[in-house]
Amino acid sequence: MTKAASISWDDIDPTVIMDKKGQAYLFWGNTACYYAKLKPNMTELAGPIQTVSGLPRYTEAPWVHEHNGWYYLSYATEFPEKIAYAMSRSLDGPWVYKGILNELAGNSNTNHQAIIDFKGKSYFIYHNGGANAGGGSFRRSVCIDYLHYNKDGTLKRVQMTTEGVLPAK
Repeated sequence: MTKAASISWDDIDPTVIMDKKGQAYLFWGNTACYYAKLKPNMTELAGPIQTVSGLPRYTEAPWVHEHNGWYYLSYATEFPEKIAYAMSRSLDGPWVYKGILNELAGNSNTNHQAIIDFKGKSYFIYHNGGANAGGGSFRRSVCIDYLHYNKDGTLKRVQMTTEGVLPAK
């Protein structure tokens, strides 16, 4: 059903977000980022598939989250992958590219992310290849570091650590 990419594996890496009105959106894609509204049953599309614009060098792994009235669309960019992001006031866009959020993740060619808020803090969850000595450059070890926002709503670049975060209280 998707036609923006010239590859057969462009329908991967789905993520879902619910807007403030309770409308669910599905985002996904490889080399092209797609989105569509979902019906209340969350298994059927409620409208046409749209292609997201404004995401330079988009590769795969979209993640969408909301914070203080802004929507953030982060995604894997280039190869080996870094994480970049764009911002919008609406899930329908327009999306404005803001830059790199997370650098190359060590000895892993891929870098996929999730962003969550929990007990008053924001967390950036990603992977590197640090814990597994075998498996080549596509191995994945889960990591978590803090995510911080600037006063204007933009994101501060995530500093990868070996320690991770403190236990949430």
